[in-house]
Amino acid sequence: MAHPTEVAIVGGGPGGLTLARLLTMRGDRVTVYERDAGRAARTQGGTLDLHADTGQRALRAAGLTEAFRRHARPEGEDMLLLDHTGTVLHRDDTPDDSPALRPEIDRADLRDLLLDALPPGTVAWGRALRTAAPAPDGGWELEFADGDRARHRVLIGADGAHSRLRPLLTPAVPHHLGVNTVEGAVPDIDRTHPGLAATVGRGSYWVVGDGRSLAAQRCSDGSVRVGLSFHGPAHRAADWLTTCGIPFARPDEARAALLPLFDGWTPACRALISACTGPLTPRALTALPVGLRWAHRPGLTLLGDAAHLMPPVSHGANAAMRDALELATALDAAPGDPDAALRAYEEEMFARTAGVAAESARILEMITSPAGGRRIAAFFRGEGG
Repeated sequence: MAHPTEVAIVGGGPGGLTLARLLTMRGDRVTVYERDAGRAARTQGGTLDLHADTGQRALRAAGLTEAFRRHARPEGEDMLLLDHTGTVLHRDDTPDDSPALRPEIDRADLRDLLLDALPPGTVAWGRALRTAAPAPDGGWELEFADGDRARHRVLIGADGAHSRLRPLLTPAVPHHLGVNTVEGAVPDIDRTHPGLAATVGRGSYWVVGDGRSLAAQRCSDGSVRVGLSFHGPAHRAADWLTTCGIPFARPDEARAALLPLFDGWTPACRALISACTGPLTPRALTALPVGLRWAHRPGLTLLGDAAHLMPPVSHGANAAMRDALELATALDAAPGDPDAALRAYEEEMFARTAGVAAESARILEMITSPAGGRRIAAFFRGEGG
């Protein structure tokens, strides 16, 4: 059995790593168990816009504001919203003196700056959790896929949508949202496709049509992430990605099969799909029930998507990092009684994230409605959508 530390965090995403940083700053011994074999084991996806009162607030408490500013891109807030014919519905151009209330940062850059801020050995890589059970003398005993075991007094589940720890607290499982997505990437777009690079601009190019949408977002490595979203009657079933006949394992054939689904759309959309190289990642969108709560169990809690998975409309990672800040604050306020701290954190988190999840659901409903593009444009103008 591994030598125990006070706190175990299962999951090395933004929420789990932020919590680890905040706790190690105050001298706690923390172990983060991450199933990835190492920090470069897989790509981390596109970019995040970190909000001033959530993600940025947590990084400020973690002493990482300067590191964040080195990677953040205020110009990434630029956004062009169109309908499928190319009619511009809304445009945001970030001024040079922007207060950077929601600047973009690549997920990989955020993960790296958090990892670099942790004491060596904090993250145990390649540790996929198999089971967790209460230890006879208190705390929690963990067993991993490789057969190793560890024991900790406090256990935090930051292990995302498919959390292995959530069933210990609630039977709730994520439900399908009637939206299916496919993600690809155009690498080195300024060199390989300068015309498309100009179309996307410095931030996001978003086209919303009937039953589907396309979003292209610039990343700091020179690539553009392209996301296709399907929510029309013929494409909203939970199993559509596996029954549609598109061979996602063979990207060239999959791209050719996707193009007819965008017949009649602005040429830039079809060109962006064609320009994607490498793998295509299909993903069904799911969420936990809005306002999910559970009865407290000693020494155990959840944060981020494990606790309140919500539609991906820019709030998820921010909510997770705010969770980390509130949990670290609660533990700091009750150094001799971690269980009281977990209870206090849960009550605050339940109340705070219920509203965020409801807002995220409302935004997704706008996007997927018949007049989605115009409703989202009105929302950006402050007209409520």
